Amino acid sequence: MKNIFTLLILFVSYASFAQDLSVERIWKNYEFSPKRIGGYQAMNDGEHYIKVKDGSLYQYAMNDLSDKGVLFVDGSKFEVDGKKISFDDFQFNSDESKLLLLTNVESIYRRSYQAIYYLYDLKTQKLSPLDAAHSPQTLAEYSPDGTKVSFIHGNDIYVKTIANGKVDKLTLDGKRNKVINGTTDWVYEEEFSITKAYGWSPDSKFIAYLRFDEKAVPEYSMDMYGELYPEAYTFKYPKAGEVNSVVTAHCVAVDSKKTQQISLGTYEYIPRLNWSSASNQLIIQTMNRHQSELNYWLVDLVKGKVSSKIFFTEKSKTYIDIDDNLLILKDGKSILRTSEESGYRHIYQLNFDGTSKQITTGPWDVIDFLGFDESSKQIYFSSAEKGAIHKSIYSVETSGANKRDLTPRVGYNEAEFLNGMHYFIHTYSNANQAPVYSLCKNDGTVIRVLESNQAFMDKLKNERLSTKQFIEINANGVKLNASVILPVGFDPSKKYPMYVNVYGGPGHNEVLDSWDGNDYFFHQLLAQKGYIVFQVDPRGTMYQGETFKKCTYLQLGKLEIEDVINAVKEYSKNTFVDASRVGIMGWSYGGFMASLGITKGADVFKMAIAVAPVTNWRYYDNIYTERFMRTPQENADGYDRNSPINYVDNVRGKYLLIHGSADDNVHFQNTMDMTTALVKANKQFDLFVYPNKNHGIYGGNTRNHLFNMMLSFIEANL
Repeated sequence: MKNIFTLLILFVSYASFAQDLSVERIWKNYEFSPKRIGGYQAMNDGEHYIKVKDGSLYQYAMNDLSDKGVLFVDGSKFEVDGKKISFDDFQFNSDESKLLLLTNVESIYRRSYQAIYYLYDLKTQKLSPLDAAHSPQTLAEYSPDGTKVSFIHGNDIYVKTIANGKVDKLTLDGKRNKVINGTTDWVYEEEFSITKAYGWSPDSKFIAYLRFDEKAVPEYSMDMYGELYPEAYTFKYPKAGEVNSVVTAHCVAVDSKKTQQISLGTYEYIPRLNWSSASNQLIIQTMNRHQSELNYWLVDLVKGKVSSKIFFTEKSKTYIDIDDNLLILKDGKSILRTSEESGYRHIYQLNFDGTSKQITTGPWDVIDFLGFDESSKQIYFSSAEKGAIHKSIYSVETSGANKRDLTPRVGYNEAEFLNGMHYFIHTYSNANQAPVYSLCKNDGTVIRVLESNQAFMDKLKNERLSTKQFIEINANGVKLNASVILPVGFDPSKKYPMYVNVYGGPGHNEVLDSWDGNDYFFHQLLAQKGYIVFQVDPRGTMYQGETFKKCTYLQLGKLEIEDVINAVKEYSKNTFVDASRVGIMGWSYGGFMASLGITKGADVFKMAIAVAPVTNWRYYDNIYTERFMRTPQENADGYDRNSPINYVDNVRGKYLLIHGSADDNVHFQNTMDMTTALVKANKQFDLFVYPNKNHGIYGGNTRNHLFNMMLSFIEANL
């Protein structure tokens, strides 16, 4: 009797201590946010770094195990006219005698922003505005010699000479929705992942830049609500098959302001522009509209005159991905790049005479360059050698010899190498482990743990969580990576409904052995409520070689939804799955997949939630869509056969459409026209619109509201 009483006491004690998850705990109180580290800036000597702490800058030694910092700049010095300046980020000039402070940073689109910059002289301890007359600015940076600062304002490039405070305008024709100099248009920002489209020559005498003439590009308009009369926000957005900006490359002499256009032959896109760090050599990449031919141009500045030539061309039967895996070597003769020539993405040394040498080999994909040590000739990179769900960090010599695994722990490893390439900040996580941050030597040796997040993991022991597991599933002959979270208290003799979370698009994997933040906890919430949470990466996703990734060419959505449907059917053969209660949810490309699920997969899915979905590929931007589909004029059947808007007659289950009215990426038009098609087909559905919210649908109470709504819909219909 005493033992039973003791057990009862223990049970009551545990029950009172443990809490069930809730949307409010996840998305309103943000109780499940592990600690992060940030604000690190390595110094030129490679042995020290600067970190922001309480508005001041502190210097730390890499090899100081006590991690004792010394005050580098007192934050009280950041004051103008008696007003304290708080900053969001900072940059050094080349000799670390000056700082550039970013304040009042405001996002424009996904990557672009505007800010108010300040200059701080470490010697004089003087803080001054970069240029109050032309504010706000973006993309400000010091010239390599530290005597000038460049920035973009009003779509034009400006340069300030620090010694005399003089500001010169180097381009004169910038105008919103007309001409852009030095930064990019919407579609380059989104699909080529760049906003900075200018750079200083190593001798600080020239600036090379891209000019976008977007006058002929069609405009898209969004109404912004909140005032008596809504304000129309209009911007240039080239949809599939529509006209692009005319992009040209130029070089301007900073002192004389003389500008020369760089001759680049015939092309549609200029996705990258990179200066060498050692000489006045510039590498420019150009592409055709199909993105199947990539030219590498070598541009030399000899006595102020520009000469250009193609030194290498890569061609593909499908498309070529653009990335930042390009390093110009100081030998003045070659670059390092990645290519899928072998069938997997690997590292190559490409010489300016056109010859090429493959450095890494194997049936796995390189993911990113992380840096190059000129002295040791070591390349540092990440790869999926241990599987598409994992990421590891390696080093290899340019000869291809002595490849070393610097992060042998399987999971998701990321590295940020610091100046000098002697150290890196290592981030490790896995699906059930919050990120652990460490300072490491370049051979992978841990110097010290910067943040273990052990307190956070200890806190999770008091939550009722289910372990996220990974499986390989045979979907009608296709082997796919999948993950499963089983219900808390899982009983294999019972039957459970299944919630399928999917993305499925090119360029992004959903099934990763990495920390998934608040989405992980929302899935755990569903597991507590008795749902199986299932994720799968179909064909077309990343890090399983070129054939797996590019087999969806010209037919986005076809093979992907077939794979998801077949994977769900295969997993539903387990006796504990209630195959009559399977739902699907996705965001963006995942919203497209969820919409295909409730239409093409109407016999499998009882419910679908589509957040910010593409419903008709004709409505999406041309760089992304044409990369995989070519133009609607060339491939009308591919567009129409795989757009869910054309299959609304199939809808039988419960369908919830969610969109932000100010989505500059996947336009609200997709949901509006899907609504029209559903009404015409006399199909009942649910719709919710978030006014003035963009593709991310966040801010204030928005995410809390969104996930509560989704949870209610799941519980009511699954």
